[in-house]
Amino acid sequence: MPSSYTAGNEYLTPSRIHADRAAATLDIDWSDGHQTRYDFVTLRWLCPCAFCRGEAGMPGWLDSKPTLTEAQTTLTDLELVGQYAVAPTWADGHHTGYYTFQRLREECPCPEDAARRATTPHAAHRLG
Repeated sequence: MPSSYTAGNEYLTPSRIHADRAAATLDIDWSDGHQTRYDFVTLRWLCPCAFCRGEAGMPGWLDSKPTLTEAQTTLTDLELVGQYAVAPTWADGHHTGYYTFQRLREECPCPEDAARRATTPHAAHRLG
């Protein structure tokens, strides 16, 4: 599992976060030079909140594999949560998911990271 720390032992944090609403993408530049790009649909599917992911052993709404509407994948706001996460607000009003920097980095959809996850058994069970 990749560490949340870079080779210099500083905590891995974004040096830049940019939500491009016209392109429907979230771009993250990391302090170690890596770049991550999420399209808004993929980002919405990653929502970690209790409603979307479930709690107390109950499945969440996203576990039912719903068809997402345009409002559910249109980003209207993005706020920093301390120095560890971002909280998007979607056009349908949903705003309870805090996406930690660690999770955004671990789930990076770039080919290199996708290949790493494919060769790491049970990686999804270790997400924070």
